[in-house]
Amino acid sequence: MTHLTRLLIPLLALALLAGCASRPTPPEGERAAGQWTAQQARLKELDTWLLAGKVGLRTPEDSTSANLDWSQHPHYYRLLISGPFGSGRSTLEGREGRFSLTTAEGRFEAETPEALMTQQLGWSLPVSALSDWVRGLPSPRSAHRLERDELGFPQQLEQDGWEIAYRDWTRVDGLWLPRRMVMTYATLRATLVVTDWRPTLDE
Repeated sequence: MTHLTRLLIPLLALALLAGCASRPTPPEGERAAGQWTAQQARLKELDTWLLAGKVGLRTPEDSTSANLDWSQHPHYYRLLISGPFGSGRSTLEGREGRFSLTTAEGRFEAETPEALMTQQLGWSLPVSALSDWVRGLPSPRSAHRLERDELGFPQQLEQDGWEIAYRDWTRVDGLWLPRRMVMTYATLRATLVVTDWRPTLDE
């Protein structure tokens, strides 16, 4: 064995060990372990966004869907629901503890957005917690149980009698956000598919 060969063998062995120890970089656009934890601070500060999508609603008696346009601000939100359910076009607004729902029948108010929707539409989404759930976070208002997937992202959340399954994610402005959520409460099943996420992030 030559002197050069004796030098090369240890170097090759080190190179092989380094190759085995290194973790391949995930392709651009794919989720990776550690990303959810790394974005927590930015995610919790996110309080302003525009969101467009579709909501599917299923009960034992019926199955239907509608378009959703959601404008969220720190002290005000507006959910515009248009389509088969919601009496054609309904606008739910909340501002500092005051909630109103405007439909083709007029403008109505109630103490909670859930009561308002139930009274006027006959069904309700968990609006009070939805601004947290749609970011992949449990609401701080009540106890919850959260399961994570192998990458550390939320997979299933149970809170206030609801089960929220996170089925798909999208990356917008360097932030991973839910793209598809399935929310179940007793016999009610609501599926939210986001087609346009526009978070407003303070740098």
